[in-house]
Amino acid sequence: MGRLAPRPLLLALLALALCRGRVVRVPAGSLARVVGTELVIPCNVSDYDGPSEQNFDWSFSSSGSSFVELASTWEVGFPAQLYQERLQRGEILLRRTANDAVELHIKNVQPSDQGHYKCSTPSTDATVQGNYEDTVQVKVLADALHVAASPPPSPGLSLRQGEPFELRCVASTASALHTHLALLWELRHRSARQTVLALTHEGRLRPGPGYEQRYHSGDVRLDTVGNDGYRLSVSRALAEDQGTYRCVVSEWIEEQGNWQEIQEKAVDVAAVLIQPTVLRAAVGRNASVAEGKELDLTCNITTDRADDVRPEVTWYFSRTPDSTVPGPHVLARLDRDSLVHSSPHVTLSHVDLRSYRLLVRDVSRENSGYYFCHVALWAPGHNRSWHKVAAAVSVPAGVDVIWLGPGFCGGQGLQIREPQEEEGSRANSVLVVKARQPKPFFAAGNTFEMTCKVSSKNIKSPRYSVLITAEKPVGDLSSPNETKYIISLDQDSVVKLENWTDASRVDGVVLEKVQEDEFRYRMYQTQVSDAGLYRCMVTAWSPVRGSLWREAATSLSNPIEIDFQTSGPVFNASVYSDTPSVIRGDLIKLFCIITVEGATLDPDDMAFDVSWFAVHSFGLDKAPVLLSSLDRKGIVTTAQRDWKSNLSLERVSVLEFLLQVHGSEDQDFGNYYCSVIPWVKSATGSWQKEAEIYSKPMFITVKMDVLNAFKYPLLIGVGLSTVVGLLSCLIGYCSSHWCCKKEVRETRRERRRLMSMEMD
Repeated sequence: MGRLAPRPLLLALLALALCRGRVVRVPAGSLARVVGTELVIPCNVSDYDGPSEQNFDWSFSSSGSSFVELASTWEVGFPAQLYQERLQRGEILLRRTANDAVELHIKNVQPSDQGHYKCSTPSTDATVQGNYEDTVQVKVLADALHVAASPPPSPGLSLRQGEPFELRCVASTASALHTHLALLWELRHRSARQTVLALTHEGRLRPGPGYEQRYHSGDVRLDTVGNDGYRLSVSRALAEDQGTYRCVVSEWIEEQGNWQEIQEKAVDVAAVLIQPTVLRAAVGRNASVAEGKELDLTCNITTDRADDVRPEVTWYFSRTPDSTVPGPHVLARLDRDSLVHSSPHVTLSHVDLRSYRLLVRDVSRENSGYYFCHVALWAPGHNRSWHKVAAAVSVPAGVDVIWLGPGFCGGQGLQIREPQEEEGSRANSVLVVKARQPKPFFAAGNTFEMTCKVSSKNIKSPRYSVLITAEKPVGDLSSPNETKYIISLDQDSVVKLENWTDASRVDGVVLEKVQEDEFRYRMYQTQVSDAGLYRCMVTAWSPVRGSLWREAATSLSNPIEIDFQTSGPVFNASVYSDTPSVIRGDLIKLFCIITVEGATLDPDDMAFDVSWFAVHSFGLDKAPVLLSSLDRKGIVTTAQRDWKSNLSLERVSVLEFLLQVHGSEDQDFGNYYCSVIPWVKSATGSWQKEAEIYSKPMFITVKMDVLNAFKYPLLIGVGLSTVVGLLSCLIGYCSSHWCCKKEVRETRRERRRLMSMEMD
């Protein structure tokens, strides 16, 4: 006899058999609509694969017992006389959405439309299988929603960029059922509509597309005022805030866990007009300057803003008078915090309230071209945010650098006196090095190229050696006055890497000789950390007896700056632990949490090198010890330890890294912190190494469990004492029973004596 199937399986098979066939479905539960709105009831048939359209009949009953024919997709005379006129006027219609689906539309719902609606499909099947009809209840509610502007809408609200404004509307309902209101502020500009900020029926605030950053910074807010007031606040108006603002309110009801929108109303609140900020920038007329002298230009700005705005001024240089073509070189910049970013031979100063002076020292013919300034005005927003309110570019001013003849020495060359010749005559050795950037360079990941042209005087048959140096740009305080030697090429054209220690970019720098007096330096796949001032240090060598060379002169070129000027993300690191105090032997869990501010990055476009350190002391007076590290490729390296506790490091999410100390010991106490090196993928697809960041240390305490510490010694002591006591008793008993017993045998003589003594 075979084994019977389990009861749940039999029930499932029975249910499947019963459910086969046609099934008609309408929305579950009940529907609610407000008088005057439109009612839409969908109806579909499942498991219908017929080649033609399925027919549908709709019936209505106010009580749910006796149904009246309402509409049909195939029988013209199906509707009752009561609904034929509404069907002819189009107030009631059927709209087919598929072969097996149809929608019943009732426009301008009336109280008499409340009741039960039944959707059925006429059957032509030989056998009936499934459900051929379904019913849904519809509730018709009175219109109790009130929406209005507060105060009444004005013809127009004129503002300047940066000024604040507020808009209000009131919304309330007196519905007999428990309903919820949802509200959103909508901006209409010409034919486009955009959601500014919304309050859902569940009480959640959601910013519209393009308003996320302004909402999170607090610049755009939605508040409730009293019981029925809703206020939209904008702390700093922008040019894109111009348009007509509407307050859109919808009423929702919950039926069996599902939310239904029963009606919606809107009102125009105000038309906001943003007046543009007047801003002009102008540079003086064309100028001529002698080579080796100073170039002095002034950028004068004019604006109608007198409030708290901060200017950002940038000076550009271009070979053509068209300032819009790509490739202008940034000479100097003064940011909105009044910090100046420039090179050593270029300075930018704030002369007066509206004037900014550019001074270029020791100009050469390479400085001939067109100079123009770009000015941007920034207004402070809520929560330390900033918004650009205006920008302007001056007309380029042409500058011509004039060569005054051989009696003058221009450029950046250094004049070095040559040692006395063998003939006893003395002459001045002149070596001039001019660096230039053939192609514009601004984006990280691109190739940086710099050429150095050398000219010399009074040097016999010179050969040149070149050394490429790099310095941190002005304003970078991470390594002040630090000069790094990158790559060199000697007078015999032998290339040598100097202090270039990036193992992943060993072939990333190239120095080559283009001509006898021209050299080219290239750096591939540049990173943000490569920003700085690059120069060519050239030494001229003269041949002496045999194959020997004598150093004749050395000169340093003008700097070429790499300034990415990116507004990339800002990374921060912090340490968190839910076990800052543990008992010896317990697990220590430490999280290194990374936060990203500024630009939004895709998780696939960032990676991190994470290292954990510990200072095993109550203070930070000892050297930190590297515990474990995990690179951006997922490779974990753990340091060797002299005690028994083990370490593990893993990435638990994109921005969280977990360090665990298993079987903690007393030596594991101390300050723990993590260091993070972010890597960001650039637009060109190369990975850019960001600056290393450190978290604040967290102190971990390892305590001793007193009970467990004394439990085992106490048990051992009691056990040993018991065993020793029992052994002592046993030994005493045996000794007394067998070893110390004496037999005394009395002789007859002794007995007689005793007897005689007793008789006496």
